[in-house]
Amino acid sequence: MKIVILDSETVSRGGDVSLDGITSLGEAQVYGYTPNEEVADKIGDADAVICNKCLVTEEVFEKCKNLKYVGLFATGYNNVDLKAADRHGAVVCNVPAYSTDSVAQHTFALILNHFNKIRAYADTVDNGDWVNYKLFTYFYIPTYELKGMTIGIVGYGSIGRRVAEIARVFGMKVLTFTRSPEKVGDGAEAVSLDRLLRESDVVTMHCPLTDTTREMINKDALAKMKPTAYFVNTARGGVVNEQELADALNEGVIAGAGIDTLTFEPMREDCPLRNAKNITITPHIAWAPKQTRERLLETVAENLRKWRDGQPQNVVNNR
Repeated sequence: MKIVILDSETVSRGGDVSLDGITSLGEAQVYGYTPNEEVADKIGDADAVICNKCLVTEEVFEKCKNLKYVGLFATGYNNVDLKAADRHGAVVCNVPAYSTDSVAQHTFALILNHFNKIRAYADTVDNGDWVNYKLFTYFYIPTYELKGMTIGIVGYGSIGRRVAEIARVFGMKVLTFTRSPEKVGDGAEAVSLDRLLRESDVVTMHCPLTDTTREMINKDALAKMKPTAYFVNTARGGVVNEQELADALNEGVIAGAGIDTLTFEPMREDCPLRNAKNITITPHIAWAPKQTRERLLETVAENLRKWRDGQPQNVVNNR
């Protein structure tokens, strides 16, 4: 079996996590990065391709006649034309729920950074303020306890539920807006999006990007939030209208935002959030702790092995 990995650098840098579980399953060619216009040429006559964000289109399937398996280094699969895969008899497999703990952890890292002002206070110490202060402590930047606050979770899948678990440990009230309100339990309350936006001190996104959720956080939604509210997005950049979020931050409509995903990645120079006020942006790393990537690669290898043995798992297309 010929295997091509198109973008290994999206999951492993300098060999910090091993690809051996995948490459040992056949004759493997590994590329660190592949521009989309070179995808078909790099796949060539391979039977299987593994990728993260490279586009696997109708044209790719048409040119790569042997291609019968597409494995993803991800849960999302919008970069693969599933209908084309069906037409060409190819199986497409993803890795569900591998990053639940790490994304929930990063969500609270952003929340705690905001309410405890970690970054702001660390900057003052670096600037010598504590060295030059007369008392043992200074607290001129207000900080706040999470206990008693309300967190609004948009999307209540595995990550949303884990965020809710952590929130309850902090003593927060949990509201959620979800397409499956009948499945909500454990002390969370399923509510309308309008109510969630009005009542929440923290609004955090954990839904997939679909036609329904695209830019659901826009000028109108932000105007419903408290002026003291904090907005977090570790889901997909496209669920937010970035210009309208930047305007809301610059105009004080909400108090701040923590963002890990953007509509266009890597960040463009003209991204409206780049110089917005009261925002913390991280470069799509919520999913990326070493243990998380090791877990991801184990499942990617197992998906390929199962397909090779005629028992495919985590299949996302009709075939």
